Amino acid sequence: MSTLPGESPWLRNFRPAPDAPVRLVCLPHAGGSATFYVPVAQALSPGADVLAVQYPGRQDRRREPLIPDVGLLADRIAEALAPYNDRPLALFGHSMGALIGFEVARRLEAAGTVPAHLFVSGRMAPPVSTADRWHLAADKDLVNEVKSLGGTDTSFLDDPELLSMVLPAIRSDYQAVETYAHEPGPALNCQVTAFTGDNDPKADVDRVLLWGQHTTKSFTARVFPGGHFYLIQHIDALLRTMSTQLSLSPATAP
Repeated sequence: MSTLPGESPWLRNFRPAPDAPVRLVCLPHAGGSATFYVPVAQALSPGADVLAVQYPGRQDRRREPLIPDVGLLADRIAEALAPYNDRPLALFGHSMGALIGFEVARRLEAAGTVPAHLFVSGRMAPPVSTADRWHLAADKDLVNEVKSLGGTDTSFLDDPELLSMVLPAIRSDYQAVETYAHEPGPALNCQVTAFTGDNDPKADVDRVLLWGQHTTKSFTARVFPGGHFYLIQHIDALLRTMSTQLSLSPATAP
């Protein structure tokens, strides 16, 4: 993992590709961390320089204050990305990361940097109102909610010591998503691609397709078999689609 300019605590580079023509910034889901995107960095390097975002309150940032607000997270991440405008920069976010990626893209464009592409995954387009208040639920109920979504191995949630370390970040992220209030504004000037699973309880397909309303450029969507973490089973197909959209060399595409 390389040291990035300014040693930003927000960004990780697991497979540096200094000569890549494009950077891809990956934003994790609720409760997730930068290491979720190690396989993406391994698969796309050296065609793309993959930066993974590390939110505060987890792993090496575990002692830092949590930020339970999508807008504030987007502010900090956009600031961290300011030095990285020397080449095209694309954004990929899954679930909560999709909302944050969208808000980061808005901030980048407002500052004069139009992203090369915004990829959103497992999240309905804003504005979305939800009655979910899992961030206020009892610990056991919140844990069961996380387990119900599948994804990576959740057996660590049965370990009281590990649970005490990760649950505050999970709860904070759920609060960020469940209290997110979309503020109307100009549509993005970058291409947008939406991915989702056809059986995702968090992302109705018809409402995922509404991401097309948030760009003045082209919009495409792809629906995969599976639930909220469909991308784990279909990572190769997902990355092939992204590689095509970013015009990566076939030799570096999965």
